[in-house]
Amino acid sequence: MDLVNATSSEIVRRSGSNLAFALAVLPREKRDDMRVFYAFCRVADDLADEPGLSDEFRIEGLARWRRLIRGESSDPRPGIEAEMVQLQSRRKLDAGELEAIIDGVEKDLNPQTFETKEDLMAYCYLVASAVGLVSIRLFGSQEPASKSYAEQLGYALQWTNIMRDVGEDAEEGRVFLPIEDLARFGLSKEDLLEGKPDKACFQRLMKHETGVARDFYKKAVKALPEEDRKSMRSAELMRRIYSRILDEMEADGYAVFKKRYKLSKPRMISEFLKAKFFG
Repeated sequence: MDLVNATSSEIVRRSGSNLAFALAVLPREKRDDMRVFYAFCRVADDLADEPGLSDEFRIEGLARWRRLIRGESSDPRPGIEAEMVQLQSRRKLDAGELEAIIDGVEKDLNPQTFETKEDLMAYCYLVASAVGLVSIRLFGSQEPASKSYAEQLGYALQWTNIMRDVGEDAEEGRVFLPIEDLARFGLSKEDLLEGKPDKACFQRLMKHETGVARDFYKKAVKALPEEDRKSMRSAELMRRIYSRILDEMEADGYAVFKKRYKLSKPRMISEFLKAKFFG
C-alpha cells in the first residue's frame, strides 16, 4: 500500500476490514469523515506493521504524522495527509487523542509482552479506545457518558482481536495475552510461540480471556446513553460482529492456531441490515 500519497478512498477500498464495512451504515457526510479518519489509522498502523519497510522510514513516517497533528507542519502532502489535516481542523478533533493512536502503533515497532491485565489494557487504550473516542465525535455523540462507552468498547474489540490473532501473532514472535494469565493456567510465552500449547490449559486460558472481553462488552452496553444510541449504530455493528466472533471461537474450542475466525457473508449482511435500518 502507498503510505505517502494514497487517498482515503483508496486506502479504505484496499483494507477489507470489519471497520470499513461498518462505516457503510452511516449517513454520507459522517461516512466520508470516518473514511478519512479510518484511513489515517490504517496508514499509521501499516507504518508499524507493513513488511519490508526500513526502521528509518517507519520512525520518520510516524514523526511526520505527529508534526501534522500538532500543527507543527504546514505542508501536508496531497492525499490522506491533506484530508486528515483538514478533517482535524474542521471537526476540531482532539490532538491528544490522535497522538495517543500514534503512541500505540509506535509500541508495535518494538514488540513487547504485557505482564498484567492492566498493562495490556494500557496498550488497548492507545490502539483501540483512543480510536473510539475520536470516532464518537465524528459519529455525532452529544452525551459525555458516551466516552466511557467508547473506552470500554475499545478494550472489548481489541481483546477479541488479540484472542483471534494468537496463532498469527505467535508466527511473528509476538504474544499479547498477559503473562500472568498464561502462568495462571500453566502456560508460558514459549508455549504459544511454538504453536503447540497444552490443549486443555490453552482452552482454560482462552475461556478466562473470553470472560474478560465479555465484561468489557457489558460495561460498554451499560455506559451507552439512550440519547446517543442512534448515532452509535456503526460502533454497535462492530460490537455485534466481534461479540459473535468471540462466540464462534468459544463454540469451536479456540482453534486459533489452525484458522482465522470471521463471520460468514450471510451473517455479515444480516448484521449490516439490522444496523442500517433498525439501529
